[in-house]
Amino acid sequence: MPHTPSHDTSLLQGRVLAFTAILLAALNLRTAVTSVTPLLDVLGQTFGFGTTMTGVLGMLPTASFALFGVTTPMLARRIGLERTALLAMALAAVGLLLRSLAGGVGSLLFGSVVALAGMGIGNVVVPPLVKRYFANRVGTVSTLYITVLQIGTMMPALLAVPLAEQAGWRVSLGIWALLAVAAALPWLLLARSRPHPDPLAPTSDPGAQPHGKVWKTPLGWGMTLMFGMTSLMTYSMFTWLPRIVVEAGATPRFGGIMVAIFAALGLLPSLTMPALAVRLRNPFPLVLIGFTAFLIAFAGLLFAPMKAPWLWAVLLGIGPSTFPLALTLINLRTRTPAGSAALSGFMQGVGYAFSCLGPFLFGWLHAVSGGWHLPFGFLALCALVLLTASWIACKPQKLEDQW
Repeated sequence: MPHTPSHDTSLLQGRVLAFTAILLAALNLRTAVTSVTPLLDVLGQTFGFGTTMTGVLGMLPTASFALFGVTTPMLARRIGLERTALLAMALAAVGLLLRSLAGGVGSLLFGSVVALAGMGIGNVVVPPLVKRYFANRVGTVSTLYITVLQIGTMMPALLAVPLAEQAGWRVSLGIWALLAVAAALPWLLLARSRPHPDPLAPTSDPGAQPHGKVWKTPLGWGMTLMFGMTSLMTYSMFTWLPRIVVEAGATPRFGGIMVAIFAALGLLPSLTMPALAVRLRNPFPLVLIGFTAFLIAFAGLLFAPMKAPWLWAVLLGIGPSTFPLALTLINLRTRTPAGSAALSGFMQGVGYAFSCLGPFLFGWLHAVSGGWHLPFGFLALCALVLLTASWIACKPQKLEDQW
C-alpha cells in the first residue's frame, strides 16, 4: 500500500512522541539511586539506623536492577513494550513518593524497592524500544538516551543536599516523582496507540520469534560478563574511592570531589561510544581503551594515590566506557525488538547480580588483608574477565542465529 501524506505525518508524529518518551524515561532511570545517597546521614539520624542499614540501602539498586532485569522480558512479551515502559515510570513515581512519606526504616525500604523496580524495568525496556522506533538511527538515539541517563544520575546527587537544606529531606526525595509522572504521560499515549496484545516481532517471520534461551548462547554470556564486570568495578569504586584517598591523607571533602569527577567523566564515553560502535564492524579496540584506563587507575590508586589523584579520577571515569558500548551492542547484536528485549533482560539482570558482589568483596578483602593490594588484585582479575568477555561480545554476530 503506498504511503499517503497523512500516513507519513502520523508515522513522524509517532516517532517524535517515542523519541520524547525514551529520553524522559532515561532521565528517570537513576533518580532513586543518587537522590538518596547524599542524604544517608540525615536519614540515619532521623530513623536511627547505622552502617548496616546504609549498606543495605547501598546494595538495593543493583539487587533490584538484577531481579527486575531478569523478569522484564517476560512482562514485555505479555503486555507489550510501551505498556511495560508506562508501568516502569508509574512504579518509579509511586515509589519515590512513598519514600518521601516514609515514617520509618521499613517504609523507606519499601518505597525504595518500588521505585527501583520501575527503574530496573526501564533499564531493560528502553533498548528494544530504541530498536522498534529507530532501527535506522540506533547509534544516534543510543548516544542521546545514554547521555540523558548520565545527566539524570548527576542531577539528583548535586541537588539533594541543597533541596534538603531549603525545603527538608522529604521534598528533596519526593520531588523526583514529578519527573517520573512527566515521563509516564507520553508512554500512556503510545500505549493507547498500540494494539493489544502487542507482539514484539511479526508473526509472519518465524525466525523473528524469541524461541531460544539467551543463557545458552556465547553472545549472551559475553555481553553479560562485559556489562557485569563493568558495573562491578564501577560500583566498587563509587563505594570505596573516598575511603582509599582518605586513608592516603586526603580530607573526606576531597574524597567526595574525586567521586564527582569520576561520575562526571562518564558523560564523555556516553557521547562517543554508541556512535563509534555503529561505525565499527568489531568495536573490540574500544574496549581496550576502557580496560587500559581501569588498570592504570587501579595501579595509581594502589601505589601512589596522592601523587596524581586527578589523573586517577579521570581514568576511572573513562574506564566504564564499556557500559554505553554494551547498551549499544544490545541492538547491534540482535535483529528484532524481541531479541533485543531478551538480551537486554539477561545482560542487565545477571550483570547487575554480579555487580552487587563488587563493593562487598572489595571491602571484605580489605578487612581480611589490612591493605589494598588484594582488593585491587580482585578488580584487576575482573578487568581481565571483562576483556575476554568483550572479545566474544564484540564479534560480528546476531543473537537470533545462536537460538
